[in-house]
Amino acid sequence: MKIAISSGKGGTGKTFIATNMAAVLAEQSEAVTYIDCDVEEPNGHLFLKPVIDRKETMTVRAPISFDQDLCMGCGKCAEACNYNALAVVRGKVLLFGELCHACGACSIVCPVGAVVEGDKEIGTLLHGKSGLIEFHYGLLKTAVGGMSPRLIAGLKTRAGSSVTVLDSPPGTACSAVETIKGADLCVLVADPTPFAIHDLKLSVNMARQVGREPVVVVNRAGLDDRALKGYCTEGQLEVIGEIPDDRRIAEVYSVGDLVTEKLPEYEPLFRNLIRRALALAGQDRTVKSHLIEPPFVAGGPLTRAKTPDVAAQKRPDEIVVISGKGGTGKTSLAACFAQLAEEAVVSDCDVDASDLHLILNPEVLEEGDFSGGVSAKIELDKCTQCGKCMEACRFRAIVRDDNGHYLIDETACEGCGVCGLVCGDNAVTLEDAVNGKWFISNTRFGPMSHAILGYAEENSGRLVTVVRQFASDLAQEATNKRVDSDGSQEFDKVLIDGAPGTGCPVIASISGAQYAVVVTEPTVSGLHDFERILDLTRHFGIQTGVIINKCDLNNDMTERISAAASLAAVALLGVIPYDQQFTEAQILRKTLLEHADGYTKQTVLGIWQKIRSAVHGS
Repeated sequence: MKIAISSGKGGTGKTFIATNMAAVLAEQSEAVTYIDCDVEEPNGHLFLKPVIDRKETMTVRAPISFDQDLCMGCGKCAEACNYNALAVVRGKVLLFGELCHACGACSIVCPVGAVVEGDKEIGTLLHGKSGLIEFHYGLLKTAVGGMSPRLIAGLKTRAGSSVTVLDSPPGTACSAVETIKGADLCVLVADPTPFAIHDLKLSVNMARQVGREPVVVVNRAGLDDRALKGYCTEGQLEVIGEIPDDRRIAEVYSVGDLVTEKLPEYEPLFRNLIRRALALAGQDRTVKSHLIEPPFVAGGPLTRAKTPDVAAQKRPDEIVVISGKGGTGKTSLAACFAQLAEEAVVSDCDVDASDLHLILNPEVLEEGDFSGGVSAKIELDKCTQCGKCMEACRFRAIVRDDNGHYLIDETACEGCGVCGLVCGDNAVTLEDAVNGKWFISNTRFGPMSHAILGYAEENSGRLVTVVRQFASDLAQEATNKRVDSDGSQEFDKVLIDGAPGTGCPVIASISGAQYAVVVTEPTVSGLHDFERILDLTRHFGIQTGVIINKCDLNNDMTERISAAASLAAVALLGVIPYDQQFTEAQILRKTLLEHADGYTKQTVLGIWQKIRSAVHGS
């Protein structure tokens, strides 16, 4: 029996719920397996503290170089690549390894066999035990884009014979889909904040899209939960548990302890949650597919991400706000900086679970469809069932039904088009897939580019590239107008609300940016994820500063993060106390600076001055 614990956004308490459920299951003498599928930022081991006794490196077959003696520079490989990972410049092939999804298309179309493939390391699987709990988790290798689902698939082969708790990545993209596929129950954790409610809706639709009827656990119950409860009623969602808004829980979590051990009064609550989850997991539950809400209405110009231009002219100054995990206050602070960044373009690159629009209330001026690959369909009347498509597909997206027919599993397909390349019967039709929607808007703080990714889509990194390019174009247009009017040569800035984590959308958010602002919080998971995201910014050589939000939650951990930043030569931009006014501002669709006065506001103003100085002086 597999129970997946997921969430629309990070920071709602997903790992808190998953780890305490596993611990209580073990106390009840259940044979329990815990699998942390959040391979970009795994945190379960920080709380269950397993003894790891085995490690294994996961690799995939991928192009690692091109034989320049054989290569003719024909460009067929770049033409076949739907991930913009290849470019031909002056007759030589350039490979952008961070963008490569190892689909094999380049090897198939190369007429002279110039593609050199080898084993590409994508991450590490770690195995051990936490008391009686079988424990498995993965670590995605730094700057390896698009490989999370394959690492997760490797982890899921370790599911136990009794109860397996799957700690899912947040969001609605490919890694979350890979985790909940095949689960007996999908539990979505949400809190009563506007961001969490918005993202819960996305996750509910995603779960139903892949054939799993979800249930909900409300964390931080006791806040104004009328909107959350109203949505659950409207969406016919069963709420199977509520965790009170108790600061003691946050304090226990911050040091890496289990609430059911340190606050035993909460153990009966988790026992009841487990009882209900196991009962529902054993039922054949109908998926309410008629309630699925489409994320967008298709229409408008179709746009694809462009191959990186190695000879590109100077880009505007891009300041990207990121976090190792969700729920740190990244978007709330990004909204404040958007207000303070005079003559800046705002870009929301958290396309998987975008929330910045909830504060900035954009007025849409232009919109269009985004294509991140192709949509494949096998025409059964033409198919001779040779099996070449299944053999060539590296994403396990070709399945065979009981009648021997080959079909496309749309939730696994990554739009590479390899099936169409190898089919000798012309039985595969390939069309541009519509994977998302982009927008260019006006806000009260200036122009904004943003987007929505479709449910269960993998193409988040490429959509981020499109959104960033639109922002760069808007900044260039504003600069040109100023040059014409007063002769000023200064480029406008772009303020980017980046995606959380370390995977494909984050890579696309930060590569080439001038300055990265990392928002973290003083918890063991905050420190762990901060160190992971620093590996990524170092890889791309991006100047970085850190903000510690909710600093008074755990003063000792605040000091440890400060020390880690100093050791890494990362500027400590400031520390912000836990302030409920951030949530109050969210509810009013305002920034903190618009909503409140006082110490926190002055702290944010001081942080922005440090960011401006760092960018101006770099």
